Amino acid sequence: MAAAPAAGAEREARACAAFYGALGIAQPVLSCLRCLRQFAGSTAKRCKDKHLEEALLLSRALGEGLRALGEAEARPLLRCVLAFQMEATGSSSSFQKLEQIVTQLAVGKEALLAREVGMLLAGLEGEVLSPGDLQSVCMFMEESSLGRQHWQQNLAPLLQRLATTLRWVLQSQPAPGSTWGYLAVKACLQLFQALPKDVAPLVWSAAGKSEALQSLLGLLLEVAWGKAPNKDTRLLAGTALSMLVNTAPQPERGASAVLALFQLPGRGAEELKFGELVVEVPPVLEPDGLEKLVLTRGLLTCCKMDILSCQLESFTHKACLLLDVIFPTVCALTKEQKDCHYYCFQACALWLQRLRDSLPAVWRLTGTRILAQDTQLLRQLTQLVWDNAETPVEGVSEFVHNSFRLLLEIYHLECQHFQDQERSLYQQMLQRVVSMPWQIKARYVPLCAIVPYVGSQQVLDAYPDLPQHLLSCLSTNHLCPAATEVYKALVRQQCAERQDGQRGGEAALAEQWTLYWLPLLSQALRSPRPILQSNATNHLLTWTLRQLPATQTPLATQFSGQDTASLRAWVSLLKAQKSVAGSLPLQGEALERLSCCLGASEESIRLAALGLLCCSPSTNQPLLGTEVQLLQEFLPLNLNCDSSSFRQLLQAAVRKALVRLRDSSLAQLRGKAPRGTEPGEAAGQLAQAAGFVEWLLQLSIASLSPGANYQRKKTGLLLLATVLETCTDTWSPERKKGQPPRTMAVLLSYARQSGCWDFFSQPNLLALLGCLQDSTNEIRDLASELLVRYFPATFPEPIALALFQLAQDALGSPRVQEAEAGAVLMKTILQKSDSSTMKSLVLEAEAAPTLPNRGLCFAQHLLHVLQAQYAAACQDLLQAAASTPMHGAIAALRRCLLQVPEVAASMRAAELALSWQELLARLVTTVRDITSFLLGALQSQQGPGASEQAAAPSFADMGNAIGSLIMLGKGRGQEEEEEDSILLSEEHSLILTCCWVSVKEIGLLLGGLAELLLAPTLPAGSGPLLPLPTLQTAARVFQEILLRCRHWGAVEGCSMGFTKFCAALLNHPDTELQAIPQTMLEQGLEALSGPRSSSITRRAAGFPMLFLCIVSGEAPAQARPLLTRCVRTLLALATTALPQDWDQTLDLPQVCALHVLQTLVRGTGLGSALLRHVTPMVALALRGLSSPCWAMRNAAIQLFSALTSRLLGQQRSRGEGCPAEGVSLQAFLWQHPQLGTVLLSELGAATGPAPGGPHLRPALHAVLTLLAQLQPGADSPSSPSAHFLGPLLELAGSPIYAVRAMAAKALVPVVPPPQRPGLLLQLARQLPATPGQVRSHNAVHGCLLQMQALLAAPTSTKGLLAEALRPVVLQLEARGWLLSPAQRCPLVRAAFLQILALLPSSFSPSFTQSIRVAISTELGSLPPGGKLGCAELQVGSAILHQTMAHFVCSEAAQLADGERISAVCSLLRQPNPDVQLAVLSWVIAGEEGTCEELEKALRLTLLESLGSVLRERRDKEFLRLYLEALLHLYRDPSSWSHEASCKLQGSSAACLEMLLHMVEAEHPGPDLLFQVLCAASLLLAHWVGAEDGPLAERWCTALEQCSQSASSEVLRLAAACSLRTAGANVVRRSLRAACPSLVSVALRLINVGIHLLQDEEREVRHEASCFASLLRPDPREPLPGGCVFVQDNVGLQSLLQLLLVEFGDHPETFDSLLWHLPVLDLRSIVEELETNKAASLYKEDEPNVFAEPAALAQQLLPILLQLLEKAPASSPLRASALRWLAAGGPGILRDLRYCKHRWSQEAAARGGMKALGCAKLHVAVAVLLVRARLAAQALQVLGESATTAPGLGCSAQELEQELVLVQELLAQHGLARVPSQSNAPVEPGPPSGAA
Repeated sequence: MAAAPAAGAEREARACAAFYGALGIAQPVLSCLRCLRQFAGSTAKRCKDKHLEEALLLSRALGEGLRALGEAEARPLLRCVLAFQMEATGSSSSFQKLEQIVTQLAVGKEALLAREVGMLLAGLEGEVLSPGDLQSVCMFMEESSLGRQHWQQNLAPLLQRLATTLRWVLQSQPAPGSTWGYLAVKACLQLFQALPKDVAPLVWSAAGKSEALQSLLGLLLEVAWGKAPNKDTRLLAGTALSMLVNTAPQPERGASAVLALFQLPGRGAEELKFGELVVEVPPVLEPDGLEKLVLTRGLLTCCKMDILSCQLESFTHKACLLLDVIFPTVCALTKEQKDCHYYCFQACALWLQRLRDSLPAVWRLTGTRILAQDTQLLRQLTQLVWDNAETPVEGVSEFVHNSFRLLLEIYHLECQHFQDQERSLYQQMLQRVVSMPWQIKARYVPLCAIVPYVGSQQVLDAYPDLPQHLLSCLSTNHLCPAATEVYKALVRQQCAERQDGQRGGEAALAEQWTLYWLPLLSQALRSPRPILQSNATNHLLTWTLRQLPATQTPLATQFSGQDTASLRAWVSLLKAQKSVAGSLPLQGEALERLSCCLGASEESIRLAALGLLCCSPSTNQPLLGTEVQLLQEFLPLNLNCDSSSFRQLLQAAVRKALVRLRDSSLAQLRGKAPRGTEPGEAAGQLAQAAGFVEWLLQLSIASLSPGANYQRKKTGLLLLATVLETCTDTWSPERKKGQPPRTMAVLLSYARQSGCWDFFSQPNLLALLGCLQDSTNEIRDLASELLVRYFPATFPEPIALALFQLAQDALGSPRVQEAEAGAVLMKTILQKSDSSTMKSLVLEAEAAPTLPNRGLCFAQHLLHVLQAQYAAACQDLLQAAASTPMHGAIAALRRCLLQVPEVAASMRAAELALSWQELLARLVTTVRDITSFLLGALQSQQGPGASEQAAAPSFADMGNAIGSLIMLGKGRGQEEEEEDSILLSEEHSLILTCCWVSVKEIGLLLGGLAELLLAPTLPAGSGPLLPLPTLQTAARVFQEILLRCRHWGAVEGCSMGFTKFCAALLNHPDTELQAIPQTMLEQGLEALSGPRSSSITRRAAGFPMLFLCIVSGEAPAQARPLLTRCVRTLLALATTALPQDWDQTLDLPQVCALHVLQTLVRGTGLGSALLRHVTPMVALALRGLSSPCWAMRNAAIQLFSALTSRLLGQQRSRGEGCPAEGVSLQAFLWQHPQLGTVLLSELGAATGPAPGGPHLRPALHAVLTLLAQLQPGADSPSSPSAHFLGPLLELAGSPIYAVRAMAAKALVPVVPPPQRPGLLLQLARQLPATPGQVRSHNAVHGCLLQMQALLAAPTSTKGLLAEALRPVVLQLEARGWLLSPAQRCPLVRAAFLQILALLPSSFSPSFTQSIRVAISTELGSLPPGGKLGCAELQVGSAILHQTMAHFVCSEAAQLADGERISAVCSLLRQPNPDVQLAVLSWVIAGEEGTCEELEKALRLTLLESLGSVLRERRDKEFLRLYLEALLHLYRDPSSWSHEASCKLQGSSAACLEMLLHMVEAEHPGPDLLFQVLCAASLLLAHWVGAEDGPLAERWCTALEQCSQSASSEVLRLAAACSLRTAGANVVRRSLRAACPSLVSVALRLINVGIHLLQDEEREVRHEASCFASLLRPDPREPLPGGCVFVQDNVGLQSLLQLLLVEFGDHPETFDSLLWHLPVLDLRSIVEELETNKAASLYKEDEPNVFAEPAALAQQLLPILLQLLEKAPASSPLRASALRWLAAGGPGILRDLRYCKHRWSQEAAARGGMKALGCAKLHVAVAVLLVRARLAAQALQVLGESATTAPGLGCSAQELEQELVLVQELLAQHGLARVPSQSNAPVEPGPPSGAA
C-alpha cells in the first residue's frame, strides 16, 4: 500500500515533463520536477529538506509563468505536486513545504486546486481505510485548508468510513507493532479538533444526531476501555473523547457528559448518554483501571477550561469537574497504577497547571480558598507530590519539579488574593526538606521551588550545611543536576534581592557571592576528584561568570598558587573565562602556567589546558601561532595515554581546533579575514593551517605502525578520523553534525597546490591496511570504517588481490582474533571492490562473477568456503579446528550480509529476491547442520542426524568426547593413554574454541538476519526472503544451542542474536511468525516443569536465557502477555511443595524456576516491566531461604540479590556506596505497598513468641539487609515506615550476633533524623544502671549497637545538636560501669566505648577522667605478648583493646594535648601486639592527619624503635604494618626534620643494612618487600654518613632487579616509589664535586627511571614521572618544595635531556642509552613470516605490552646524535662509540643490504600484506633505521679512526646513501615512514615517534 503513491508521483512527474516539454516554461518546470524527484528518492531528512527548499524557490519564479496559462495548461503541474504531497503524508514538515509549493503555483487558480484536491482525496479507496490512507486523512485535515474544506463537505461518509475502519481493526487485531488502530483514532481526534462546529450538531442536537458518530463513539470507548492492546492508542482515544466533549454548545452539557463517562466503569453494563448520542456499553469490556487514566489525561490535556470549572448540578455542594471528579481520580490513579506511573504523575502535573489557569473561575464558584491551611485538598496535594518525589521512573522528575513549582505558585496566588500573611506552607516544606538526608534527590527539587518565596537568607539560615551538601552532590552524578539548580536558584535570588534593595552594584554582588559561595567553588575546582572538578566547572563556574562577571577577580586570586590543585582550578577558570568572553590573550606568566598545565601529570589538567587552546565561541577565529606551537608540542606526548575517556576528549578538542583552522582559512580565501588582519598575515595563517593539518596527518599515520601499542594506534586512528572528517569534502547525508562546508573544494585545492593534504596516498592506505590485521576489534573496525567512508571507491587491483589472499588465510586461523581480522578484511574488500575487481578475485566456481550482484557473489563464495570447512570437520574435527575452523567464515558471512548497506539494498531488489532466497535457505540449513555436528561432537555424537539430548553434557562427558576426537585425529593406532594433566592440552583448547566460537557466531548471524530481513520495507511481490520453514529451522538452531551449550560466552553471544530473532518475529504482522517464539516459550515451560533425568539449569547455562530472550523480544509499549504468562507459571512452579524423595544430585523444577526468575530480573531489556511482579517474587525468595533443600536456598538468595539490585537501582558511579544511593524507606513503601507488608510480616514472625524457644529465621537477615540499604525519610507521623520500628527494636535482643548488627543498620532508615534524639534517649534508659540489672548481655549489646548506628549515620553527626543529645549523655554517664571490668563482656564494653567516641566533648570532666582511667587501667594491666591465662581468656578481648587504643589515638588527635600524645606513643612501645597493631592501623587509615603535633611524635617514636623492630622481626605482618605506618607518616618529604636524623644517629646505617639484607637475601614476599624497599629508600634519602657509595649501589641493584618487566606489579611499583623517594637525592649528590663515586649509580637510576616510565601499569609510570619531575628544574639545586609532577612522556624527555646535559661526558652514558635499543634478528623474523606454518592457538604475550621500542628508539636518536657531536678527540665517549661501531656496524650494514635485496624483488609483494601487520618486523626495521642513522653519524664524527673498524668497509656518505635508498624502498611497502619532505609549510613539532 505504501508503494502506490510513490509510483503515482513518479508517473505524474513523467507525464508532466512530457506535457511541458514543448511549452515556453519547460526549463523551470523541469528543474522543479528534478528537485521533487530528488526529494522523493532521498532517504535522509536533511537531503529531503534541501531539495524541497530548492523546489520552493523555483516555484516562486514559476508561479509568474503559470498565471499567464489557462487551467488546462496548469493542471498537470498541480496534479504532479499533489501526487508528491500525497506521498509525503508521513512527514509533517515535508507536507507543509509541498503545501507552500502548490499554493504558490495555484495563485489565481484556487478553484482548480480545490477541485484537484477533492478528486485526489475522493480517490481513497475502500470502506476500510489503510494506514497510508488514514495518514493522508490526518495530514490533509491538519495542514491543508483545502483538505479541511473537502472533509467538511464530505463529513458523513468520512465518519462512516472511520467507524468501519476502527471496527475492523478492533476485530482483526493486527500485529502488535502496527499503527493502524492508532492512526484511526488520530484521524477521529483531528476531525473533532479541526471541524468542531460541523461535528457539534451531530452530537448535541436531537435533529442532527448521527448514527455513524454514535457508532464511532462506542468504538472509541471500546479502545479506551482496553479493546486495543496498545497503551498509546488508548491514551489517544481519551484525548479524542475530550475533544468531542469540547464541541458542547454549553459548558454544563459537556460537564454532564464527562461525569457520565467517569461513572461508567463502576455502574456495570448499561447505556451511556453523551449529548444526544446513546451508546450501549458492550459487555466485552474488562476495566483494568487504565480507562480512568485515559479519560483523566485526555481531559486535562485539551478539555476547555469553562467545562472543567463549571458547576455540576448533580452534587449537593458547589462542585466542578476539576476539584470534585478529576482530582480524586488522579489521587487514586497514582496509588493504583504502578506500571503507568509516568502518565499518572503527568496527569497530576497537568491538573495543577489547569487549576492554576482556572483559579479565578474556581474562586467565583466556591467563594473561599481552596488551599487553606487545614483543608483536606492541601493535605492530599502535598502528600501526593511528596510521595511521588522519589519515584525512579524516568521522566517523572520533571513533572515533580513542575508540580512543586505550581503548588507553591497556586498557594502564593491564593494568599495574595485573600490577603493572607501567615503562609505556613513554606516553613513546613522547608523544614521537611532540611530534615531529609542529603543523598535523596527529592529534597533539592522543592528547595528550588521554595527559594523565591522565602528568600535566600532564610534558606541558608535554616540549612547551614547546604554548601557542603551541594559539594557532595556535585561528586555524585545523579544528584549533580539537582544541586546545580539549587545553586542557581539561590544565586539568582541573592542577585534579585540586592537589586530590589538597590544596595551597591556588581562589585557588591560579587562580594556577597564570595562570602557564601567562593569556598564551595574553590574546594570543588581544586579537588583531585575528576567528577567533582568537571561538574563544578561545567555546571557552576561558567554560569557564575556569565551571571556575575566581577567574580573573576576573587576566583583568580584564590587560584594563584603554584601547587597542582591551584593549577587545576586556574586552567578551569581560564577556560570558562574564554567561553564567556570569546578570546583570551596568552602571554607572560599565563603562557608559562599554561605550558606547565599541558605537561602536568593529571589528565584532567592537561585536558582542560588543551580545551583552552582549542575552543573558541566562533569557529572561524584562527588559531594563534602560540596555540599551534603548543599543540605541536602537546599532541606527540599524549598519543599513548591509556585512558579511553582521555582519548575521546582529546579527539573532541582537536576537532574544535581543526574546525577553527578550516573555517578561518575558508573565510580568508573568500576574502572575509577578521578585522585588522594584514594581507601578509592572512597568507601566513593559511600556510600555518595547511601545514598544521599536514603535520597532524603525518603524526596520525606514524602512530599506526604495528609496533606501536594499542593506546597510540587508537589515538592515531581517532585523530586521523578527525582530520578526514574535518578536512575532506566527503559529505554524508545521514549525518546531522560535523559536515564539511560546501566550499571545501577551494581549501583542498589551495592545500594541494602547496604540496599538502594527500590524504589518500599509498603510504596512508598501507598504514590503514596494517591496522586491519590488528588483534583488537576496536582498531580493526575503526580502520575499516575510515577506508570505506573516506578512501576512493575501489582498492587498486594488486592490493585487492593480495588482501583477498590474506583474508582467506586469516579465515583459516584457529586464533579467534586472526579469524575475526579475516572477516573484517572480507567485508572491507567487498565494500571497496567493483565488478572488474570481483572478476580478478579467486572465488569459488559456483560463486564466480556470473551472478548479477557483488554482494550475492561474495556471499556465495563465503558459503562455499564454510561448507568446505564443515566437510573437513566431519572428516577430522581436530585437524579442521587447527587449520580450517568454521568461526572465521561464519563471522565473515555475518559482517558481509549484515553490515554492508549495499548488500542489504540488493536483498530488497525484486530481481534478486529468488537468488537471495535460495542462498539464505542453504545458509540456514548449513549452520543447522554445523550446530548439530559441533554440539553432538561434545556429546560423543557426530553428524546432524545424531539424537539430541535434552541437556548439555557435563564437563567430564565433554572431556571424554574431546579426548576420543583427539585420539581419532592423531590416528587410531595411537592407543596409549597420554600423561594425565590438570591443564587442558592445546588439542582440547582447539576443539573447544572451534565449537564455542562457531556456535556463538551462528547465533549472532541468524539473529541479525531475522532483524534485517523481517523488516516491513522489503518488496512484497517476491515472497519473504526468510520463509516460514527457514525461520522454524533457525528457531530450532537457537533452541538447540541454548539447551545443549555450556560455555557462557557462546550462550551470551547466541542470546544477543536470539533476542533480535524473537523481537523480529513478535513484532511481525504475520501471526504464524508471531507463534514461533510463543510456542518455544510454552515448550520451555513444559520442559522446566516436566520430569527429567538430567539437570538443566546447572548444566546448561543457556536454558534460563531462552526465556529471557523470548520475553525481551516483546515490544516495550505493549502489555507484554508472554512475560506475564512466563512469570506466573514460574511463580506457580516455584511455590509447589518439594516431593518427599527429592534427589540432591538433580535440579528440581522449583530450583530451575528460581534460576529462571533470577535471570529475568537481571535482564537489562525488561526494565521496569518486571516491577509489577516484584512482590510475589520477593515473597518467594524469602520463603525459599527456609527450604530444607540446599539448591533451593542457594537459588533463593541469588534471586533475592537480583531483586534488591532491581528495586534499589545499580550503583550509578564508581566509588558511590550504598548510603549515597537509592530512595527513602517511605518512598520505597509507597512505591511497593504490598512488598512492605511482606517484609513486615517476616520481621513480625521473627520477633513474635515461638513455641519451644527461639528458632532460626533464615529470611530475616535478607530482609534486614534490604532495609539497611534504604535512606531515612522525612518526619511524618502517618508514615508506613513507623510500623517497622517495634520489630527492629525487639531484634536487639537476638542471640545471633549478625542479626543484632544488621538490625542496628536497618534501624537508621526507619527513624527520621528529627526523631533520633528521642529514640536515643529511650535506648539509653534501657541500658542497665548497675550490674545487677543485666538480664541479657545480648540485649544490652544489641541496644548499644543500635545507639551506635543512629549516632554514626551520615545525617546525624552534624544534624543532631549537642543540646538535643544532652539528656542522652547524662543517661550514659549514669551507666559508666559498662566500661569497667564489672561488665564481664568485652564486646559490650567495646560497643559502649564506641558510642562514647561518637559524642566527643559532650561529657563532664569527671566522667571524661573516669574513661581515661578505665582505659589506662585495662591497657596497663596487659602482660607482654598479650598472652592471658586460661582463666582470664575472654572472647572479644582483642576487639576491646583495639577499640580502647583507637579511642586514645582519636582523643589525642582531637585535643592535641601533650599528655594524650605521649600516651599514644607509649602504646606503641607497649609489648602487647593487639594494641600496637591497633595504633598502627589507625595511623595507616590516616586519621591522625588533623593534628601535626601527634604526627610528629609518632614519626619520632617509630624511627626510634625501628632498629629494635628490625632486629626482633617477630612477625612479618607486624613488620609490614610498622613500615607502612612509618612511610605513611613520612609521605611528605618535607616532614623529615633534623630531630629525626638525630633520633637515628648511629642506628641509621645498621637499619639500612638490615633492610637491604632482607631485600637481597630473605625474599620476604612482595607485600613486605614493597614496604622494606621503600623504608630503605626513606633512610637512604636522608643519609648523612660519610661514605654512602656501597649502600647506594646495593640499593640501586635491588631497584634494577625489581623494575624488570617480568617482576610482579607490586615489585615494579616498589622500585618506582623508591626511585621517587630517594632517587633524586642520590642523583643530586652525584653531581656535587664531593661525590663522584655516585655518578655510576646515578646513571643506573636514570636508566631504571627510563625503563619504568614505559611500564604497563599507570601507577608505576606515575611514580617514575614524579622522580623525573624532582630532577627537572635544576638538578644541581636543592629539591623544590612545591613541585608540579609532570606527565610520563614529559618526564622521559627530561631524563634524556638530563643525561645529555649533566652526564654527556661520562663514558657509561652512551652505552647505557644504547642498552634501550633492542637488537632484533631481522632475517629470522622475515623467514618466520614467510614460512606460513600453521598458527598455534595461543601466542606468547609480551612481558610489557605498553612498551614501544620503536617509539623509544625515535626519541633516543636525537640524544645519541647530540652525544656523538660532543665527543672530543680524547674523550672516553669516543672510545665507547668506536667500540659500539666495531661491534654493531657490520651487522647494521648486513641488515640494510638484506632489506634492499629482499624488498626490491617481485616476490616481496606477495608477502607484503602479511608483513604490513607484523609488529616484530616493524620494530626490527624501525630500530635498524635508527641504528643505521647513528652509525652514519658516528662515521662522520669519528672520521678516519672509524673507517678502520673491521667488517665495515664503507664511508659515512656511502652508508647514508644506502640508508636513504633502503628507507624509500621500505616506505613503498608500508614498513617505514616516507623520508620527510622539505616543502612542508611549517616546522615540524616534536618527533612524531615520541612516546
